[in-house]
Amino acid sequence: MHKMIIAALAATVLTPVAVQAQSAREVRQDSHEIRRDQRDLRDAQYRGDRGDVRDARRELREDRQERREDWRDYRQSHQNVYRRGNYTGPRGYRYRPVSVGYRFAPEYYGRNYWINDYQTYRLPRPGYGYQRWVRYGRDVVLVDTRSGRTVQVYNSFFY
Repeated sequence: MHKMIIAALAATVLTPVAVQAQSAREVRQDSHEIRRDQRDLRDAQYRGDRGDVRDARRELREDRQERREDWRDYRQSHQNVYRRGNYTGPRGYRYRPVSVGYRFAPEYYGRNYWINDYQTYRLPRPGYGYQRWVRYGRDVVLVDTRSGRTVQVYNSFFY
C-alpha cells in the first residue's frame, strides 16, 4: 500500500513536467494560428466594422500570449539547454546592453559567436541573406552581417 501511494505521488508530480514540453509540431501550429489571426485582422480592418477589428485584435493578442507562455514552459523544463559556458568576447570586450539598430564591430559577429542551431533554442529562423543569430554575453542578437546592425535582441537569454 505504501509503495502505491508513493508511485501515485510521483506520477502526480512528474505529469505536469511532461505536459509542459512543447513539441516542434505545436510550435508550428501556434505560428500558423498567429499568421491566420494577423490575416483575419487585416481583412477586418479592410472590410469589417469596429467589432470585427476588436475581436481580431483580441484573438491575435491571446494567441501571442499563449505562444509566449508555451515558450516559457519549454524553457523552464529544458533549463540545461540554456546554460552555456562562459562568454569570451573579442579583445577589449565590455558588455553594454544593446537594442535594435545598434551597430556591432565585425569582431562581435564573427563565426566564433554564431548560433547555428537556432531551432534548439526555439529562435525564429533568421532572414535569408546575411542575418545571423549571435551570442553577446548572456544575450542573443540577430545581426545583419553586411552592416553589423542589430535586427532583434533577446536579453538575458542564457542562464
